[in-house]
Amino acid sequence: MVKEENRSSFEFQVFSFTNKIRRLASHLELHKKIFHGKRSARLLRKRRYLLAYLAKKNRVRYKKLIDQLNIREGNC
Repeated sequence: MVKEENRSSFEFQVFSFTNKIRRLASHLELHKKIFHGKRSARLLRKRRYLLAYLAKKNRVRYKKLIDQLNIREGNC
């Protein structure tokens, strides 16, 4: 998906946050009594900020990243 060569790029950071969010979501589905609301909210907030910045600066890269990660535009 996203090349790991440039770990400081917005694409890699969003990719990394998305993987963490998906791992945490699957963990919470398995263990329903565990509550990690603050951590998941923080990850979502960071990803949303990065995506908003990327959308403002380069809409083409933003759209490509949204498609690659299979994230809905309104669900970032």
